Amino acid sequence: MPLYEHVFLARQDVTAQQVEEMIAQYKGVIEAGKGSVKKEEYWGVKSLTYRIRKNRKAHMALLNIDAPAAAVHEMERQMRISEDIIRFMTVKVEALEEGPSAMMQKRDRDERRDGERGDRPRRRDRDGEEGGDDNAASSEDSNEEAN
Repeated sequence: MPLYEHVFLARQDVTAQQVEEMIAQYKGVIEAGKGSVKKEEYWGVKSLTYRIRKNRKAHMALLNIDAPAAAVHEMERQMRISEDIIRFMTVKVEALEEGPSAMMQKRDRDERRDGERGDRPRRRDRDGEEGGDDNAASSEDSNEEAN
């Protein structure tokens, strides 16, 4: 059977629990069409680059699907009818991605980085001196005194 990656955006008004119920509903549609959902990821509420149907934020979710085209078309038809779904996209792929998607890896990386951040060491100038405006001003003064 063909393999698909399907991403959808739900209105920011709905709760995360309702989005999980939508994922379960569309998973049921795929399974009723003799297909299977290999992976489902909820990416959370994200800001949109531009407004879509008067929404500035949206809940985002990913489904990796192994199903016949008819099952995917039925799921897309139901998404078009739903007022809670503001945008979706299905892409046919050669192989499904194993492990977490790029969005989940980014979230994990950001969480790790937040815990490790500390004060940066002071930068050095080209002359090897500690950076800062005070050193530059004092070196100019000493050059003027020498002349």
